[in-house]
Amino acid sequence: MTKKKRQAEAEEDLYGQLAGGIGGLCIAAGILAAIKDKLGLSWPATAAVVVGALVALGYLAWQVRTRLQRFLAGKQQPPAALAQEGPAQGLGEQQERPQAPVHTGLTTALSRAGAIGKEEVVLEEDVTVKQIDVGTLYKFLLPPGRTSEDVGKQLGSIASMFGVTRLHLKLETSRKSERHVRLLVLKEPPFSRAFPAPTRQEIAAFSGVPMGHDVTGKLVGVPTFDKASLLVGGMTQTGKTTLVNGIITCLLIAYGDFDLYLLDGKLCGLTEFQKIAVRYEASDDPAVLGSMLDELNARVDDRYTKMQEAKRNRQPAPVFKPVFFIIDEAADFYVDNGSKESQETVRQNEDKSRKLVSKSLESGISTIMMTQRPSNDAIPVKVRDQFLYRLCLYVAAKGTAKVALGDSYFETVAPIHPALLDSKIKGQAVLFAGGNSTLIRGFWFRDAFIWGVVDEALARVQAAISEAPESPVKQAIDLMQNRGVEFMSTAELAPALGITESNPVERGKQLGRLLGVSADKGAKGVRGYRLADLATALKADA
Repeated sequence: MTKKKRQAEAEEDLYGQLAGGIGGLCIAAGILAAIKDKLGLSWPATAAVVVGALVALGYLAWQVRTRLQRFLAGKQQPPAALAQEGPAQGLGEQQERPQAPVHTGLTTALSRAGAIGKEEVVLEEDVTVKQIDVGTLYKFLLPPGRTSEDVGKQLGSIASMFGVTRLHLKLETSRKSERHVRLLVLKEPPFSRAFPAPTRQEIAAFSGVPMGHDVTGKLVGVPTFDKASLLVGGMTQTGKTTLVNGIITCLLIAYGDFDLYLLDGKLCGLTEFQKIAVRYEASDDPAVLGSMLDELNARVDDRYTKMQEAKRNRQPAPVFKPVFFIIDEAADFYVDNGSKESQETVRQNEDKSRKLVSKSLESGISTIMMTQRPSNDAIPVKVRDQFLYRLCLYVAAKGTAKVALGDSYFETVAPIHPALLDSKIKGQAVLFAGGNSTLIRGFWFRDAFIWGVVDEALARVQAAISEAPESPVKQAIDLMQNRGVEFMSTAELAPALGITESNPVERGKQLGRLLGVSADKGAKGVRGYRLADLATALKADA
């Protein structure tokens, strides 16, 4: 379409609209003139009457339309909706139900820490606050959809909201619901004041083996050492040996009768228990560890053989005496001196240790290893991965803590970083057992208390030896005790036990088979047997 044609059409439209407007005005003027003549009014009055009539007619039409729409909408509304909205529309008095009061402090702390959402709240009626000696205990119910795990993952941030450190908080979950939480906020740093050592009665009454106090002074530990071993790590001078001495003391009270093997890599850390040990070695030589591992693994094999025989013969499973193998400064035994012989010894120790820790548990033999160097190469991975219980004292780095507590420790609920511990508080440690982390402080027993417990255990051992049935070993022990000697040569002991062989080599072999104990060398290289070794063998068989 050309521009001239469009312009012509626009002019025609304008002329048509103008003509229509003039026609409309003429009609309106005619109607107004007719009304004026009919009513006999002036022109202004006539215009006012017509405008008023038009407005009234428009309002009436709007009223009719509005009522009709409401009527039609009411007939189409569902009965359920009417039942809900009817009273509110009819009475005009009912308002929204008032929201229950909110516990502002907990809601603010949890929401800002990210444990709950910004729109979620903790209700006042779901919170109980109790003041105890060491701090404030909060018991509360989380909003639906939230669990104690949400709180556990944010304990560091929650602690900052309370103006304290992570170590000031202790989280406990509930067996009733994942939403129920107990949160203790300490009023001062943990273990600022030492708790008194437990009494013999308290240790005996504990359900399991206590290892220390928690931040409230309650005894905590593990339910049992049956089918479980313990790895203890921590830097030097943090109280490892004192803590483990306390554990051994508690074991003597809780278990009573068990066999104890001690490898004292610190040379004097475990000396107090030497008298009651089946075997005690004060050494840092890897070959000594290898010798003790051979002895213990032999006991494991013997016990498994007896278990197999019982199953094969459809007999009750044999009950074995518990055995504990405790190693102080364990890392020293996995370091070679560079020679091929030493390297081979260390390699064999790794395999023997893994076998003992992993396969001995079913036979009642548990291992406790301590190290002041919990680094990646201190204790082989294939050994430390076998430990069910972990205990870590102060360490400086997160990587070091992972070695002691496990590579995935910091992914668990409410982990405690050992680097936060006060290294000046001896025996303070993180106990990780059963998937739970607990801040504890090991017991410090007076020497007199430990000596008394050891003497009682020694008396039980001696009574067991004296009541043991007659055997070549017991006969040899009685002979040496009657003569008051600690060592007796093969040449002297063999005839006393009925061996008449004159050839020294054959005589030694027969005596060795009879006693089942390895011979040793006395003064001037004379071969024979020590009273301590024979007593150890008898205790192991008792």
